[in-house]
Parts: sequence; structure tokens; C-alpha cells
Amino acid sequence: MYEIIQKTNEFGEKYYYAKHKSGLDVYVIPKDFATNYAVFATKYGAIDNCFKVDGEADFHEVPDGIAHYLEHKMFENEDGVDTFSRFAKYGASANAYTSATMTAYLFSCTNHLKENLEILLDYVSKPYFTQENVDKERGIIGQEIRMYEDNPGSAIYYNLLQAMYEKHQTRVDVAGTVESIAEITPELLYDCYYTFYNYSNMTLCVSGRATMEEVLEIADRILPEREQKTIVRHYHDEKPEVYKKRVTKAFEVARPMFLIGIKDMNISEDSDIRMKKRVAMSILTDMLFGPTSAFAIDVYESGLVNGFDASYDHAKDSSRIFLDGETNEPETVYNAFVSYIEDTRKNGLSKEDFDRIKRASYASYIKIFDSTKLAGEFTHMIHDDCDPFAFGDALKNVTFAEIEALFDELFKEEYYAMSVVTPLEK
Repeated sequence: MYEIIQKTNEFGEKYYYAKHKSGLDVYVIPKDFATNYAVFATKYGAIDNCFKVDGEADFHEVPDGIAHYLEHKMFENEDGVDTFSRFAKYGASANAYTSATMTAYLFSCTNHLKENLEILLDYVSKPYFTQENVDKERGIIGQEIRMYEDNPGSAIYYNLLQAMYEKHQTRVDVAGTVESIAEITPELLYDCYYTFYNYSNMTLCVSGRATMEEVLEIADRILPEREQKTIVRHYHDEKPEVYKKRVTKAFEVARPMFLIGIKDMNISEDSDIRMKKRVAMSILTDMLFGPTSAFAIDVYESGLVNGFDASYDHAKDSSRIFLDGETNEPETVYNAFVSYIEDTRKNGLSKEDFDRIKRASYASYIKIFDSTKLAGEFTHMIHDDCDPFAFGDALKNVTFAEIEALFDELFKEEYYAMSVVTPLEK
């Protein structure tokens, strides 16, 4: 009945793909490990607050935080049985999360994979919202929002996003605000659920002791028939330059914290091009700011920065590089960063560093296949319309010239912003 496609990479890892009759994309990664892992995810996150179904005349604008609110409510069952207790009966550890672009429901278990997979597909496929349970959740999520507002690590991140982006929904807090969630109703939740939780907008990725035939048989039994929909999303236009250069807020911290962002609005609609750029950005970030980089060593050994770290993100919704740490002199760190970039521009990048980091990156890529949690890595790549094996191929083929070109493209001062958290004045 189903066409099952097998893909194998050069070092013998393989996965299977099938399109379920419901429209669901199903991936199975066979692994004979102690643990099994499954992720049932929808391409729906915090940035998806303006949308319509293909054929509708007008866009729907919904309150910020509704995707996260919906994730919380999916654990509510009409029969009153607690979803986590259902998983516990079969020895599974379950969880869920909402990001800017995705809502994911997952579990890990050592045994009873089939039973736990049935539970996962069952509860995510049965929404149950009432005025009473929606109102109850509002208080819980409101407390969560206030908790994060009082958390310097969360505040410094969202303050930076709101400095970098003037209009694009990337600046939206995943949980929303106390004011925005006050507008959420059962009717809005059902509307968003049946729009974004249609199976043609979802993926199921299972890693462990499972076959595609077994997973498809469970999907046949559990998933209800549901209309497939084509979603049209609207994202606000955004200029390449950052909206604000600085944002500062005081918290109860012992030492100031900084988060520097490098904004990148050059995002291709072609997934292969995005994958190549993601690989290049990964290597370039490590070359410039990784633990062995001249910048990291200098700011650490001089005592200017404590706990320095760098990260990057490049996907179809957003692209940026982050630098963070603690320092008594945030502006000195920022000026040192700008000077370091200008010196690198004059002196050039190191081909030797490129070769070393490229080899290390490929070794790290191979290592992710040693865990069934790679189902999570697969899900992120799939949701960016990329083949899960493409990252390894792109790593092998990336050139030093591409890294040099990306450096020239990314590092311009109009793309830089900094968020700072300072201690409260005594």
C-alpha cells in the first residue's frame, strides 16, 4: 500500500521514509540501542501568528503565544486521564516544546515502543478545549511568563531579538505576554489546531528498534481521517539592518551579562542553498569565536569576559550569530569584537583553522548517529525542507573560498546589536 523509500549515507547509516495516507511524513531510523526515541511535530511556532488556508480571502491574526498555549492544552484529555501517567505505565519519559517555528511532542523509552507510540499519536490527535480548562491554563502560563520576565537569561535573549528585528515575528516571545494570552479562547485554539495540526503539516520521526511497517500500521489505527490543508503564512517585511543597536535592563545579577547578535536577512528559499550556508556559518562561527579562536582566548585570558560562548542559527525563518558571556565592561567587549573583525578582514582568515575545524565538524556530525536522540536532529532538518543526510554532504564539500565570502557578507557593523543585563543599583 505504501511506497517506502530507503536512504543510506556513505558510512552505512540509513533511514526510511513514507508518506502516510493522512498526509503525514513518516521517518524511521533503525537503531539497535537501549533507548527508543520518537518526535511527533508540527510546523507551527511562535512566528505563525498571521495565516490563512489556501482559498481563503483574508488572513487570520491570532494572539502571540497561542502555539505555546496550544502545546500545554494538548496534554488535557476528555476522560480526565493524565497523559504523563499513560506514558509512565509503559516506562516512557515524555515531553513537549514550542519554538519559533515548531511544536514537538516526544518520548523516550527502553521497552514498549509500540504502546508508547500509540499514546503519542493518540493524544496529539485529540484536542479537548473547554472554557474552564482554557481559563485555568491562563493562570499557569501567566505565571510562567512572569517567571521568564524575571529571568535575566531569558530577558537578555528576547531583548536582543526585539533590538535586532523591528517587525518580523522572530521578535515574538514564544510564550506571548500576559496581555496577549488573555485573548485566547477555546474557539481560537480549535481554529489553530485544525489549521496547523493537519497531518500534511506534520512529521513523525522514530529512532530505535522499529520498522516502517510497524509504525505505519500504528498510524493507520490511531490517526483519524482529517482534511489536508495548504497553509499560507504571512511574515512582516524586515530590513537587513538591526532596529536598535543597544538595549539594557537591570536585574539581580552579580556581574553584567552581554549578548551580541549579528543579524542576517539573506536567507534563500532554496533548501540546498540554506543547508550549504548553514554548514559554512557553523564553521565560520567556530573559526572566529570557538574555544580555540584568538578572540575567545584573548577575552578569557585578559579577564575581560567570563564564560564566553558563541552560537549560530540559519534556517528559512531567521539567521543570526550570537556571542554571550559575563563582563564588567560590555562596551569594551563590543569594541574588542568590532576591532577583531576588522583585523581579520585585513589579515584574512586562516586556511589551517578552516581545515582543522572542518574535520572536527564532520567527526561531530558522525557522532550524532550514536544516539537515538538523532530523531530530534532529523526533525529540525526535515522541517527546514532539508534531507537529513545533506548536512554531512555539505560539510564534505564546503570550501575555504565559501567561508571567506560568507565572512564578507555577514560582518558589517549595521548588522550588529547588543543586549546587556546590569546589576540593580544598590
